[in-house]
Amino acid sequence: MLESTIAAIGPLDEPAMTAARQLQARLTKPAGSLGALEDLSVRLAGLAGACPPPLPTPAAVAIFAGDHGVHAQRVTGWPQEVTAQMVANFLAGGAVVNAFARQAGATVTVVDVGVATPLPAPDAPIAADPATESGPAADPAVPRLVSANVRRGTRDLAVTAALTRDEARAAIEVGIRVAGELVDAGARVLLTGDMGIANTTPAAALIAAFAGVDAAEATGRGTGVDDPTYQHKIEVVRNALRRHEPDPADPLGVLATVGGLEHAALTGLLLGAAARRVPVLLDGVIAVAAALAAVAFAPDAVGAMIAGHRSAEPGATVALRRLGLTPLVDLGLRLGEGTGALLALPVVGGAVRVLHEVATFDSAGVAEK
Repeated sequence: MLESTIAAIGPLDEPAMTAARQLQARLTKPAGSLGALEDLSVRLAGLAGACPPPLPTPAAVAIFAGDHGVHAQRVTGWPQEVTAQMVANFLAGGAVVNAFARQAGATVTVVDVGVATPLPAPDAPIAADPATESGPAADPAVPRLVSANVRRGTRDLAVTAALTRDEARAAIEVGIRVAGELVDAGARVLLTGDMGIANTTPAAALIAAFAGVDAAEATGRGTGVDDPTYQHKIEVVRNALRRHEPDPADPLGVLATVGGLEHAALTGLLLGAAARRVPVLLDGVIAVAAALAAVAFAPDAVGAMIAGHRSAEPGATVALRRLGLTPLVDLGLRLGEGTGALLALPVVGGAVRVLHEVATFDSAGVAEK
């Protein structure tokens, strides 16, 4: 599945982008006056191979959840049980991501790819029409649960490889399958979400490995650790990189040695979306770490990626710079879950709607400059 997905990923369509640029130049506004939104609309036309590109609706958030053996190194003050407890909160509709999803009209799917604590039985397969489901799932912001647990948390990357190559591949293929199911159910834009106590530690290791920077540049405070814990966390990441010497030319090996199950699954989601020519709104530092892995597998996959926001985690800026992506919003967020991506969703919709609905100078009878 991984190889066939990579083979299906191609570059953006140049004729469609040319048509979008030409249309932008004819719309009733000064040329370039919509700034980054014009560039975004051109990229989305290139991804779809059509001008104008499809409106990014319906939208679907995929939250991948997993636990981490590196938690044993005391890189966070939060107990590992919080991962499963927050998944329960998602399923009850009580998290920030649920509130933002209601506002945006997005569906939410939670995928257990590596939670250490057994979770409730999964819901029915992804439905094309959420309104046909009974009970709380009729509210699209109350998630359905997909059970795809590869293993109950990673091994401790400070001691040994977090995953085997087969486990990393399995998690990637979970993400590919989820992307395909969501697109088949009607989603026209995917949004990344994540949940996993201690997951900013492997994210920092991934970013440092793929971007070639020191651990201190890629590592942040995560959920808000104190100074001694922060310095310890940097050393854990630095020592893990020395121990494993991950090769950025071998993205599967990097994910296996220093990644997490949700990072690998998000990598698969990004690759799967790119293969289906559907845009993906990236959330925070976990998502951009996965994006670096996806681009290492398939450089053209970046064409499907939109940076929803700039996480307050320093590694996010490092990764976005490496990816060549400019975030749509910068609000100092560091929550994860998909919250920043959801806040950026209306911006993406506006960029595309301009090409669909704004009159040209000719059609409106407006004099040009």
